[in-house]
Amino acid sequence: MSDTIDFGALRLKFLHSKDDTGGSVDVFEMTLQPNARMPIPHYHDRWDETVYGLGGISTWTIDGKEIEVGPGESVFIRRGIVHGFTNRSAGPATCLCMLSPGVLGPQYFREMAALLSAGTPDPARMKETMLRYGLVPAPPA
Repeated sequence: MSDTIDFGALRLKFLHSKDDTGGSVDVFEMTLQPNARMPIPHYHDRWDETVYGLGGISTWTIDGKEIEVGPGESVFIRRGIVHGFTNRSAGPATCLCMLSPGVLGPQYFREMAALLSAGTPDPARMKETMLRYGLVPAPPA
């Protein structure tokens, strides 16, 4: 499986999804352009997430703590923990993301990309989409 989804300053290339692993995992490569960030910090209570740095440096905020992830480094995000990311560097940052079990799939990202490409994003529709797929937006800090 190879399914590439572009939206904003993010590119996701799905390598495996819940659909071809019987729900075991979702695995995708994510490239963040400079100044890219997760639009809405969130948590999920149905899966854990592991992020492995492939190139560049991304900064992940996990449970309020900032962690830089570079090539060969990784972070584990337990379900229920609020997290987000940004790329503060001058070049792209790439990481491998693994969600276990695989319950998200590429469809969520396709829907969010469509919302973001429609001009000014509608926060209510973004929140509804996130909740429908099991992502819970974090309250503002």
